[in-house]
Amino acid sequence: MTRIRVALVDDQALFRAGIRMLVSSQPDLEFAGEAGDGRQAIELAATERPDVILMDIRMPVMDGIESTMAILAAADRRGQTPPRVIVLTTFDLDEAAARAIRGGASGFVLKDADPEFLLAAIRTVHAGNAVIAASATRDLFEHFSGASRRPEKPATFATLTARERDIFAHAAKGLSNAEIAASEFLSEATVKTHISRVLGKLGLRDRVQLVVFAFEHGLVD
Repeated sequence: MTRIRVALVDDQALFRAGIRMLVSSQPDLEFAGEAGDGRQAIELAATERPDVILMDIRMPVMDGIESTMAILAAADRRGQTPPRVIVLTTFDLDEAAARAIRGGASGFVLKDADPEFLLAAIRTVHAGNAVIAASATRDLFEHFSGASRRPEKPATFATLTARERDIFAHAAKGLSNAEIAASEFLSEATVKTHISRVLGKLGLRDRVQLVVFAFEHGLVD
């Protein structure tokens, strides 16, 4: 079994110790290292190449948003598969978390979430799916994207086929592949293929960024 390599970035040593023990206790996860600020995180990501990074937002030297953007950009320059980044936040509706997701993070988890939820989030994000519940996603981006929403449809959206637009609409509302498959009378494998094509045409990393894209451009009913 190939284990998921998980790195942690947080400026609180006690919190890091707890997460390290939690991750190390799982047979399918491997703790890939830790950093105390965003700048150290960039070095950690380059040397250890973790699959998933748990990233605190507010840290000294460099915050989690800037660090996330730098890590993903560096991976792109090297032609490497970028890590999935889960933002750790203390607030349910945190504008910084929304900014981090727009910058490439794959979702957010509250720092006081149950351990089981955090572990499930790691596995879910590693599989390429959203880590935020549909209701939380809607609340977050309706709250913070209203002022900057651009109702015009971008040119890339016009490249989607009619079927892909239907799949896009379901995914933007937070539906899972199984739910989309049932709604559209398709197999889950076919839905997964459509989702991959939609992400590629729109230049998006994952389903969380698809939700952001949909809200920012007024594409969600």
